[in-house]
Amino acid sequence: MTKIVFVPLDERPCNLEYPKRLAEMTDLELAAPPVSILGRKKTPGDTEALKNWLLQEAEEADYALVSLDMLVYGGIVPSRLHYLTREDALKRLEVLRELKRTKPDLRIHAFNLIMRVPAYSSSEEEPDYYADYGRELFLYGWYTDKKEQEALTDEEELIFAGILGKVPKDVLEDFTGRREINAFVNRTALELAEEGIIDYLIIPLDDNSQYGFSPLEQRALAVLSEELDLTDRVAIYPGADEIGCTLFARIFCESKGYLPKLFVRYSSTRGPFCIPKYEDRSLNESIKAHLTSAGAFMADSSQGADAVLMVNSPPVGESDMAETSQAWSQRHWSYFSEVNLREFAQAMRVYLGEGRTVALADVAVCNGGDTVLLKLLARQGQLEGLAAYAGWNTSGNTLGTVIAHAVIEAYYAGARETAGGTDADGVPEGRLRSEAQKRSSRAFYFYRLVEDWGYQALIRKDVTANVLPAFGAGYFGMAGKQPEIEAVVAEKLRSFADERLAGLTPGRIELTNVHLPWNRMFEVGFDLQLVGDSGSDPSREIKATAGN
Repeated sequence: MTKIVFVPLDERPCNLEYPKRLAEMTDLELAAPPVSILGRKKTPGDTEALKNWLLQEAEEADYALVSLDMLVYGGIVPSRLHYLTREDALKRLEVLRELKRTKPDLRIHAFNLIMRVPAYSSSEEEPDYYADYGRELFLYGWYTDKKEQEALTDEEELIFAGILGKVPKDVLEDFTGRREINAFVNRTALELAEEGIIDYLIIPLDDNSQYGFSPLEQRALAVLSEELDLTDRVAIYPGADEIGCTLFARIFCESKGYLPKLFVRYSSTRGPFCIPKYEDRSLNESIKAHLTSAGAFMADSSQGADAVLMVNSPPVGESDMAETSQAWSQRHWSYFSEVNLREFAQAMRVYLGEGRTVALADVAVCNGGDTVLLKLLARQGQLEGLAAYAGWNTSGNTLGTVIAHAVIEAYYAGARETAGGTDADGVPEGRLRSEAQKRSSRAFYFYRLVEDWGYQALIRKDVTANVLPAFGAGYFGMAGKQPEIEAVVAEKLRSFADERLAGLTPGRIELTNVHLPWNRMFEVGFDLQLVGDSGSDPSREIKATAGN
């Protein structure tokens, strides 16, 4: 059995648990560190303990899937808060060389973020001063970069000058100094790839934009990557919390000698050309990057494709793109005229009727699924046939997650004609796969529907508006009422599953351990069990667990 040793970006469900759930639907083993050494939010993970754990677990591993942000800084948020020197960073990266020295055949797939620059003032995940100067720091980077690309207007020059007068010198030096250390780590990662220490490297741009610190650093890294002749081993594109899933899919494909072809079908003619919110390039270019990094490629036609990726795409980009917090009636006008959900659903029905492996990337709306589409699909009975779904947070988060799941499902469905066996109904079985692995895949699909549609699109907004005020709580602060708020969320999630997802096979959904991992409303964790199914032992269960 192929073994992967996995160092996640942080301890949240999306980074720690999702790749583990993907592994459970395959015959690959994924070893992850104990959550106790991974830190929590602004508290960094224990990098020394992680190093020792990694060295020990890698002795019997075939692959290492490593977040350099965790290895060096102790996680994604600590990467924005640290006071490390270059020497500190190099010392912590040395474990990668040690891995290759002791186990030359170990293939290392790594990723390290280009640090984000939020466009708003908040210290929730940033240094304390970001609450006062966050917007100004974003604009400083925006105009600094734009000025290198083109002349600023007179108005922009005035705004830029005003920003320079508002941000204290020590704040600017602290922020830019930390960015330089992080950029140095990315440059070092490229050098490690050139040496053959890192076999494949993704440098995701976390919450970026057309101009700013992130695209400026991206261009410099792209130039260095080309100079080092690393184009085939390094990918730089928008993303963050989904990269663990992406690299798991890539390792899966490598271990199987599999190169899947995915045909991409959009709900909007404009969709491929829109630049999603929090990103810097067209949706179609991002999809190509996600596919390639996952070990797949974009097919020219649905004929002969291993899977069909249905992309519910926005008809408009950037600031005009809808959010789940908005009412349907408040969406940009193009959502009413430049998206055809009926035709999109019809195409999906045809592909499913042909027995195709169909996955749905729901990126028309930020921070949750598009409930208008999902209600339509539920009404038409099409949720039953989908192999994979995602619709959470950013476009990149969704794409990486659903593509990884789709790649796995396409592999197991792809050799039905040659597997040499049939199921009880006489249908070719495909590649050998245990019943538990099949049910694990289904459980993760249901998990995505419950979280991305149920929580992110519906319940989070409802609880924030109608429940938190009664407890004197806020979106980022539970006011000592977290158990009570979690109980409300749990009740609403169970009601959602019972009302919206009843009847989907292979079993009834049960939710336990519902919790808010970082004491806020943004993300949710829970355990999902599929209990029983028609024609099987009702005591059988399969779990999809997220968070601790």
